[in-house]
Amino acid sequence: MDPHDVRPARSGGALLSIVVPTFNESDNVAELLRLLDAALAGLAWEVIFVDDDSTDGTADKIRGLALLDGRVRCIQRIGRRGLASACIEGMLASSAPFLAVMDADLQHDERILPAMLAELRNGDLDIVVGSRYVSGGAADWPESRASMSRLATRLSRMVVPADLADPMSGFFMIRRAVFMGIVRKLSAIGFKILLDLFASSPRRLSFREIPYRFRERRIGDSKLDSNVMWDYALLLLDKLVGRYVPVRFLSFSIIGGLGVLIHLLALAAALQVAGLAFNWAQGIATLLAMTVNFLLNNQLTYRDRRLKGWRMLRGLLGFYAACGLGAVANVGVASAIFERHYQWWMAGVAGVLISAVWNYAATSNFVWRRK
Repeated sequence: MDPHDVRPARSGGALLSIVVPTFNESDNVAELLRLLDAALAGLAWEVIFVDDDSTDGTADKIRGLALLDGRVRCIQRIGRRGLASACIEGMLASSAPFLAVMDADLQHDERILPAMLAELRNGDLDIVVGSRYVSGGAADWPESRASMSRLATRLSRMVVPADLADPMSGFFMIRRAVFMGIVRKLSAIGFKILLDLFASSPRRLSFREIPYRFRERRIGDSKLDSNVMWDYALLLLDKLVGRYVPVRFLSFSIIGGLGVLIHLLALAAALQVAGLAFNWAQGIATLLAMTVNFLLNNQLTYRDRRLKGWRMLRGLLGFYAACGLGAVANVGVASAIFERHYQWWMAGVAGVLISAVWNYAATSNFVWRRK
């Protein structure tokens, strides 16, 4: 782009805002802007990039583009991560009556954006979805990725309409008024904001799917990993039971259950293989289980507050201390209940619940406290 050819922001405001979450996409943002400019000629639009503090200079690249094109905006988030929450912040930062979400990796076909907008402007629809799975759509994936997508789609049927062919799509357009009616009910967990919108809406959304071919990523690496799948599972849990139990507590408890299994396996190995005395074996198993629990919670439960470097070591020591106090509370409560002639298993369960709630509350407020 010629540095002397500066494009001003559209007078009268944008009709359409395209929200693009980014993390390490510096090589793609200029090309995406060029493609949007070609696809949306004659329309009043803007693009809002929401960058989760990329390490490759993505935010600086976007700000450089914004100096030349008034339709470009950059929101750089520090200390926060997550595609769904990034999309929500970007949409809230816009005043346009129509809001689109798409990725920065150039896999979504920007050429169908005018058709999506026309559907919303001319009909009574709430949302239009770019779909890979209706007639005319396609996704050239390896079998492993395709199988994962099919499984995630089947699981989504617990919370979204069965007639939505592509609930896992990250490419859609929605009316602002509809979004504002849902936004306070959104979970904002993980990367499937479309599923979150459908599952959180107080009424059934009217929608249409427009087919497109999902392109291969040209530059950069896919962000799909085990953490993303864990976030997806938590999103489904939150939509199913989140009104009763905080989903972060569920994650903490699931990992705690895994810690019990690790403790028993380590105890058995220390006693039967290493031949250690019980006290030593129990101490080693306890320390190992707490360490694994800390690492998994740091990676998964508190992914958005993840500790690194020296803060991670300090957090581990704090986790040991909190869980140690939780163990004392467990034994104390269970013993007091048992002495009142309740069944042993009732006393045991009560002790476990007390220690679980204590461990979650203490570590959430002191180990992984918000910045």
